[in-house]
Amino acid sequence: MENYNKNSITLTGAVGLGTGVMISAGIFALLGQVAELSGKWFPLIFIIGGIVTGFSAYSYAKMSQQYPSAGGIGMFLVKAYGKSTITAGAALLMALSMVINQSLVARTFGTYTLQLFDMEATSFLVPLLGVGLLIFAFLVNISGNSFIQSFTSIASLVKIIGLLIFAIGALWIVGFTFEPAEAGNNPPETGLTSSIAAIALTILAFKGFTTITNSGGEIKEPKKNVGRAIIWSISISLIVYLLLAWAVSSNLSLTEIIEARDYALAEAARPLLGGFGLWFTVIIAIIATITGIIASVFAVSRMLAMLSDMELIPHKHFGMPGSIQKHTLVYTIVIALILTVLFDLSRIASMGAILYLVMDMMIHWGVFKHLRDTVKANPVIVMTALIFDGIVLAAFMWVKLTSDPMIVIVSVITIVLVFTGEYFFLNKRQQEA
Repeated sequence: MENYNKNSITLTGAVGLGTGVMISAGIFALLGQVAELSGKWFPLIFIIGGIVTGFSAYSYAKMSQQYPSAGGIGMFLVKAYGKSTITAGAALLMALSMVINQSLVARTFGTYTLQLFDMEATSFLVPLLGVGLLIFAFLVNISGNSFIQSFTSIASLVKIIGLLIFAIGALWIVGFTFEPAEAGNNPPETGLTSSIAAIALTILAFKGFTTITNSGGEIKEPKKNVGRAIIWSISISLIVYLLLAWAVSSNLSLTEIIEARDYALAEAARPLLGGFGLWFTVIIAIIATITGIIASVFAVSRMLAMLSDMELIPHKHFGMPGSIQKHTLVYTIVIALILTVLFDLSRIASMGAILYLVMDMMIHWGVFKHLRDTVKANPVIVMTALIFDGIVLAAFMWVKLTSDPMIVIVSVITIVLVFTGEYFFLNKRQQEA
């Protein structure tokens, strides 16, 4: 495949890519939303989300060991379903969920940056700053793999250390008491269904591990290192998420967390460490979101390029020079720019979670039905992952139907349009062949 550099990404670089995507939108943009759905014990939801993600990651790790590829999930779907509408549609859902994640991270960047200037998060500057970050990510991605993995690995290490310092410092001040958050004034009513729905957002926070599978063909010794990188990335992210969630719940009431849900970490730093704590937290958030955008753009552009090379999705050059991968990089950024301008954090996260879970279920079914013997996968683990996804998706869509039905309608319409469009596109190509 053109413009791909085999063995150009080390194990450390792969872990950097995975954590670069995960520890960005995950803790900075979703923590407040998870708290709103699940209540005062919300830190525990991240543990459950990590467990569910672990079951899901099993299928991807098994596929990566057998079929290491720069196209990752796109190639996995081809192996399971052939060059079919299901393959093309599911792959596009994955790509869309990743682009949605980029807009989520971009708006998070804008929201946290404005905290330094005590400006309203509803300001037009939020999407404007997000657009600027996406353009920066585009420029970094055309600079080459070596710079990307070095930048994301170093920046990921810096932000992880910074976040751990914040979390441990916050917990040390309250005597390392892992108590549930105080309710505050008029806390929301939560139940089993909404708590299960909250798991969907934590899965979205962990799904950055797929960035590693999408770069499998460029990782050194992929049959050994892809699985290791996935395990390390999920484990590191879970520890960071859990400590930060407890740190925030120990210093803010549930009501305060929900009111500042788009910038809960920065809000927790104000009473804890004053102006210095705010600056420290926001700077770490900026580093985290920058690395998240760069790593995500890196992965999704390569996945779309492989789908284009395999003639599973339409591709137009529009007069642009360079390789297909460069073109898909442009498409990725443009779509993310539009989403960043049009949607708020809550709706972006909800749509991303729905599209990802639908695609994830298709991966598990494909492994169970068609490839479990070939990739030597334990069918019980694969079916458990599928069932978990189904329960979480059903709960999440039910909760959103009662609170924000429009985002469910938009998500369903998007899924229908993707599969319908792919059906006609592939049929037309077959007739022309």
